[in-house]
Amino acid sequence: MKENLKQRTKSFALAIIEMTALIPNHTAGRVIQGQIIKSSTSIGANYRSALRGRSKAEFISKIGIVEEEADETVYWLELLEESKIIEQEVIHPLLDEANQLTAIFTSMGKTAKSKK
Repeated sequence: MKENLKQRTKSFALAIIEMTALIPNHTAGRVIQGQIIKSSTSIGANYRSALRGRSKAEFISKIGIVEEEADETVYWLELLEESKIIEQEVIHPLLDEANQLTAIFTSMGKTAKSKK
């Protein structure tokens, strides 16, 4: 599961990076592009950091950050979709994956807290 999620979060970040090449180079596009690259790449980076946590409390804290970054990525994808900056066909698979990752890390955090 850990290796699968490490690869899944990396693949997701790479897909977002690829998608951002489609964002027009205007003020809103540049802002969203920078924000979504930061939040999507942070998911995998913080998940890896959580796995190396020195304590249960540190793991829970880092997983909370992962959950926040995944949810933030959902937000930026929704903005891209609703503003029609990017075609829905491009956004939908990414939005689905971002929602799934958010749910996985939310569940992971709740489980870790309950076993505290």
